Amino acid sequence: MTETVRLRLDVSYDGADFSGWAAQPSRRTVAGVLTEAFARLLGPETALGLTVAGRTDAGVHATGQVCHVDLPAGRWTELESSLLRRLAALMPPDARVRALAPVPDTFDARFSATFRRYEYRVVDTPWGPEPLRRHDTLGWVRPLDLDRLNAAAAGLLGEHDFAAFCKRKEHATTIRAINRLDWRRDPDGVCVATVQADAFCQAMVRSLVGAMLTVGDGRRDPEWPAKLLTLRQRSNDVVVAPAHGLTLVAVGYPGEADYAARAEATRRLRA
Repeated sequence: MTETVRLRLDVSYDGADFSGWAAQPSRRTVAGVLTEAFARLLGPETALGLTVAGRTDAGVHATGQVCHVDLPAGRWTELESSLLRRLAALMPPDARVRALAPVPDTFDARFSATFRRYEYRVVDTPWGPEPLRRHDTLGWVRPLDLDRLNAAAAGLLGEHDFAAFCKRKEHATTIRAINRLDWRRDPDGVCVATVQADAFCQAMVRSLVGAMLTVGDGRRDPEWPAKLLTLRQRSNDVVVAPAHGLTLVAVGYPGEADYAARAEATRRLRA
């Protein structure tokens, strides 16, 4: 077998013109343009084993996405000093590899991760988002109360079955552990939700945000989102917030010695 080197890639992208992360036939995706860039460097038949920390949906952005690839060791030796610059020349302007580094082959961008952290931006000014932030900030037509938003968030912290907020997948658990969920209002008036968990189900973050926004604008009681945790299927009362307000900002990992153990534990949990 050809000896390979595993690389961790730190990736940012503006999701507005992407159909999400995962490669799809006839659709422009982040994985697709990244794979294409490597194919131009290494040849189209080179197997990369591209693995990502979190498959973001269409329209969702990232400033802290992480993935890994396996490069033939000989090519890595040739390209090590120039690979980041070469990728910058080959990637489109709305997707960037910001950093890369060799890691042990026990590192798994998906299963070794200890947390994913997202932020969701909402502005409740009468005129809506600033034009330069329209791609990453949702305009909300009703005034939002920060105390009500944080009261709703507090009831969702901890480990729960989030089936009411998830698009169910067969044989997949909807139990997740949220260890941070809070709202702040930045000096420019934008309300920002920060949510961090071991992992998320599909559409879970945007569903949580959608539920909390109806509390923040006074249409629901602060206790309502937590009450939905008793359900074992998706709630029709929860509206999924638009994708463009959401950004993956960080993925956490243990120390190198714990990569394999963390990946094994995560696989057992997700099974």
